[in-house]
Amino acid sequence: MHLRLLLFVSVLFGLHGLRAADDFHATACEGSYPRHLQGICTDGKGSIYWCWTDALVKTDANGHVLKKVPVANHHGDLCYHDGRVYVATNLGKFNQPAGTADSWVYVYDADTLAELAKHRLPELVHGAGGMEYHDGKFIVIGGLPPGVNENYLYEYDENFRFQKRHVLASGYTLMGIQTVAYANGAWWFGCYGKPAVLLRADEKFQFTGKWDFNASVGIAPISGGRFLLAQNTAIKGADGKTKSNQARVVIARPDEKAGLVIDKP
Repeated sequence: MHLRLLLFVSVLFGLHGLRAADDFHATACEGSYPRHLQGICTDGKGSIYWCWTDALVKTDANGHVLKKVPVANHHGDLCYHDGRVYVATNLGKFNQPAGTADSWVYVYDADTLAELAKHRLPELVHGAGGMEYHDGKFIVIGGLPPGVNENYLYEYDENFRFQKRHVLASGYTLMGIQTVAYANGAWWFGCYGKPAVLLRADEKFQFTGKWDFNASVGIAPISGGRFLLAQNTAIKGADGKTKSNQARVVIARPDEKAGLVIDKP
């Protein structure tokens, strides 16, 4: 009897631990920031990472700040892998012909946000803007000059040795691709535009969908085939200029007609 009770308690606490580890929900990031949000990711265990162009912030699932560090401008979309946070970074110009970008990946300890390494990515000639890890590889995305009618996805191994450039037959999107996530057997890409655009590709980077939907400031997979979707709000002063930025995440789910749909509160 005591053994059965012990097993029951162990299973109960184990299931509770699983729920707590992925207890992501709609919430706001604590604080205001001078520059707008560029991307989000999670560690799958209750922490959210927010990249604010020149600040990197770690919060709990309720948006309370745990760590905050200044970073070089322009840090973009980011991803988590094996205890580290990786951020696509461009120290040069975006969306220009080759020669003016200065593309990197900066690597941070996921617990402390201490900088651990940085890797130069000369292949991203239009500016590195975002990245995702899946199946032993990093995919980095970024800017695009006007008039180029396809997007480019740059594949690297875990040591950031360049492997291949994939061509995404998406047509032109304003300033290329801003955010990227892998989930549900597909790659998802958030782009600017009026309206903003969401792209999808299969495992082999074959283009499979395009919708008017805004995932351009952050998209991250969570359990149950869902996503955390970031939304940035610019706070205007009396002169009409942006004084600060705030952001929140909402829950979104795949939808064949709309690309993604946001859960109602």
